[in-house]
Amino acid sequence: MRKRWIVLGFTVLAALLGYGAYQRYKLYLPGIISRWRDPIAANHPVTWSAGPKQPSVGHRPPNIVLILADDLGHNDISFYGGGVAHGAVPTPAIDSIAREGASFAIGYAANATCSPSRAAILTGRYPTRFGFEFTAVPVGFARAVSRGERPADGRPPVLFHEERTQGLIDYPQMGVPPSERTLAELLKDAGYHTMQIGKWHLGEAKQLQPRAQGFDESLGFLAGGGMYAPEDTPGIVNAKLPWDPIDRYLWPNLPYAVQWNGGQRFAPKGHLTDYFTDQAVAAIKANRNRPFFLYLAYNAPHTPLQATRADYDALARIKDPVQRVYGAMIRQLDSGIGRVLSTLKEQGLDDNTLVIFTSDNGAAWYTGIPDSNAPFRGYKATYFEGGLRVPFFLRWPGRIVPGTRLPGPAHHLDIFATAAAAAGLALPTDRPLDGTSLLAPAPASPRTLFWRSGETKAVRAGDWKLQIAARPNKAWLYDLAHDPTERRNLASAHPARVAALRELIAAHDREAKKPLWPALVEAPVRIDVPLNAPWKPGQEYVYWSN
Repeated sequence: MRKRWIVLGFTVLAALLGYGAYQRYKLYLPGIISRWRDPIAANHPVTWSAGPKQPSVGHRPPNIVLILADDLGHNDISFYGGGVAHGAVPTPAIDSIAREGASFAIGYAANATCSPSRAAILTGRYPTRFGFEFTAVPVGFARAVSRGERPADGRPPVLFHEERTQGLIDYPQMGVPPSERTLAELLKDAGYHTMQIGKWHLGEAKQLQPRAQGFDESLGFLAGGGMYAPEDTPGIVNAKLPWDPIDRYLWPNLPYAVQWNGGQRFAPKGHLTDYFTDQAVAAIKANRNRPFFLYLAYNAPHTPLQATRADYDALARIKDPVQRVYGAMIRQLDSGIGRVLSTLKEQGLDDNTLVIFTSDNGAAWYTGIPDSNAPFRGYKATYFEGGLRVPFFLRWPGRIVPGTRLPGPAHHLDIFATAAAAAGLALPTDRPLDGTSLLAPAPASPRTLFWRSGETKAVRAGDWKLQIAARPNKAWLYDLAHDPTERRNLASAHPARVAALRELIAAHDREAKKPLWPALVEAPVRIDVPLNAPWKPGQEYVYWSN
């Protein structure tokens, strides 16, 4: 009934404004409706549950802090010798996790977009095993970003599958099923106090929220994105991306809001990256006397691009304003991570804390920044190395030798098993798990890893990697030992190897469950240039299903 009244109200509004005005402002309606249905209260403090006043006597299992960045590319940090704008933005705090611990030469995301990667991290399983194949998006968002005529410059169109909306489960129900056992549940059952801060994006229905999936306390937002600050906030510098339909949707519709333990939304305080850091510091201090698991999922540097004036002004050598805001966001992220690491030291927890740092996927093509994943080809939403290669660092003083460099590949799937091994816990035996502990010696045999989103699929078996796609109908085969940046497609030269790797993909597909919801949008993503670059004949692209 309420939904009917909402529709009726906006129908009347459209009539009053006139069709032209309605068409102009209809992009704002999702945000207006959301704020009307779920109001955002004023900022108020939160108090983290405090542990005992004194630490317990005897053995204490290590704390585990998992820090996840959002759309942070391989070349967005300075550890590998690069960084934003050719090294204009050093990332000393993030780099220190690797310098004081272990880094992996090859670190892989579980998927090239955020939701499936997060599902893999928290379950230790390929999300396709339980039907979590695509990033969850509301139907209205999918329609909005796919509207428009075929571009005059000849680029392939964005496809929206209206027929797939029939019988679609509600957007809040799109998440990790309660039948899955999360890392938070495993650690909570072993006596850990479990906390989630930041982005969730694994289901918004009550039974799918963090508190129902093993977290004792939760502070952040449930959806795939949020504003870092209101657009007109003094001391904030914004960078809009007029070439990006996703960005045009985000600015009028994303809320500046968080939830505490699933309660009413309220405004955070200050820039959201700083707010999440402040809360992580408070959570660590409150729990210094008991074992804790902190899942700190920053949403930086995901769009919309918003930086503090102080961080922006510190990067005057970067002339492009979009890249400067982006770099300022990474500078702020690094500073926040530095504060978290300093707090562990100040509280005497450093030696008994395993810190894991990674990103959910490679940097996005739609920012317009060309080299965030250098030297690798591809972006977020592709299975080229640029979409999958992410920083992957572990730090545990006294247990991991500083400066350890391991070849890998490490994978998001390994985080579950690594945390369990650190805590001294046995892995669940009632279901297949797909990761291995990164604290154990590397397996003697080469790893075989899989990625899948609809008809776009990939496998890495040893040093050979095959990608296949339906749009365009093509196969890409690379020998990563000799061609790690995927410049020479060997598919036509090695048909037998292509066939063997296709069979591995087919066998993996047979273990997958039917997707819990379908992909509504398919969009072309170019491999070698960002979204704002001119479309030219011969540019390689692949359609991504979402």
